[in-house]
Amino acid sequence: MPRHSTLLAATAFAALLAACSEPGQIGPLEPSAATAARAGEKVRRVEMHDACDPTSFNAVLGEGGCVRQGGITFAAFIDQVTAKGEAPAWHFAPPIVQARVGTTLLAINRGGEEHTFTEVEEFGGGVVPILNQLSGNTEVAPECLAITPADRIPAGGTATDEVEEVGTELYQCCIHPWMRTTVIARR
Repeated sequence: MPRHSTLLAATAFAALLAACSEPGQIGPLEPSAATAARAGEKVRRVEMHDACDPTSFNAVLGEGGCVRQGGITFAAFIDQVTAKGEAPAWHFAPPIVQARVGTTLLAINRGGEEHTFTEVEEFGGGVVPILNQLSGNTEVAPECLAITPADRIPAGGTATDEVEEVGTELYQCCIHPWMRTTVIARR
């Protein structure tokens, strides 16, 4: 991607993230794994990973946009998404989860950026148009359009969801839409 295109993409990305967030509205979402374990529930972990470089990401996203040490520059991130439709270091692990109905899914943000752990009917795009375009996720998942600042999971944060029925459940990050996991639920 030419340098001016990378700068344009970075500017559009930063503007959208700023418009989608409200300062002071990001925090813990639901009970921790310890709370779930004390309640006798089964817990399956899904970790959210990224490799943002704080210097270059914060220059685009603003202070605190990336809070980890080292990593991939913002320009390299955009280049990866442009070339591959994803930045491989930005992912959910594991990509497939086997669980029983009643199991608590514990999403843990191990990265340096905000992510979401959003259940969707079908995988699709998220709330950042340039990332949708570059990753080929042009059809936005409707559930992503309904996220609120409280749905964003900060670095080091967690969120939980319960497996409620037999079948397949899909989860994705509504910021980085290639970050996905499939939950296969049974009785």
